[in-house]
This record gives sequence, C-alpha cells and structure tokens, in this order.
Amino acid sequence: MAELTFLDSEIIVSKTDIKGRITYGNELFMKLAGYTEAEILGKPHNIVRHPDMPCIIFKLLWDYIQAGKEINAYVMNKSKNGDYYWVLANVTPSYDANGKIVGYYSVRRKPSEQALNIIKPLYKQLLSAEKSGGMDASLKILSTLLEKQGGRYDKFILSF
Repeated sequence: MAELTFLDSEIIVSKTDIKGRITYGNELFMKLAGYTEAEILGKPHNIVRHPDMPCIIFKLLWDYIQAGKEINAYVMNKSKNGDYYWVLANVTPSYDANGKIVGYYSVRRKPSEQALNIIKPLYKQLLSAEKSGGMDASLKILSTLLEKQGGRYDKFILSF
C-alpha cells in the first residue's frame, strides 16, 4: 500500500465523544482516511488505526486524555483502502460548562522526517515486543527509554 502525505501547512482535525466515536472530521481527515462523512460519523476513531501501531501508544494516549491531560503522539493511520499516513497528533479533552469531559479533540500535523527516523524503529521494536510478550513487554521497553530521556513521554515526543 502507498504512503499518503499532506502539506506542512495543512491540519487534520477530528472530534470524538467520550467513547471515541467520531463526531466531526474536517475535509482533510476524510480525504486521507478515504471515507465520506456519512461513512465515518459515529464510527470508532480506531477505524483509522493502522495494525502496525503499538497498542502501548494508544493505552498511553487514552490514559492521558481520560485523566484530563493533553498528549502529543506520533501515529500511523490507515485509509479505507489500506494506504497509510503519519501524523503528529495533539489530543485534548473537551469539557462542558461544569468541567466534565464530554469528548476529545485531535489536531494533527505532518511529522518531520527527523522525528519519523526515530519513531519508526521505536514503534517497530514496541510492536515486536507486544507480539511476543504482550503490552507489558512493550511498556518495559518504552519505560526504559523514557527513564533515559527524563521520564516524561510528552517531553520525549517534543524533543525532536
């Protein structure tokens, strides 16, 4: 399958409810994902999850946003036809007037080649560990790496 790309000046936007079902996607999101608005609204956001993405990254992402924190993460998404595209995602909780989380908002930019040169081999290693030893094995690798980088995932992601 082909790798899709988009311009540095373009931004992918989507919103979900608290269960991760898509409530909004901008035109670029739908174009890259290969779905029409009718096909994608109400569907789980993991409809664009690429099977080569380590589960530990999504666990970390959900842990952050469900705790009310924003997170940045590099993600490989897949299109309806099997093509794929890389993004640097910033995911934040959305709140109602009473401060209750009512959904999530994601803004994605094109990642740098420098970042992908670091992320691709790391994700390959994490995925391999998950296949042989489950998420615990993947978490151990990620935790060891983060300890060397100051202990914080967000700092590590934004360091390149």
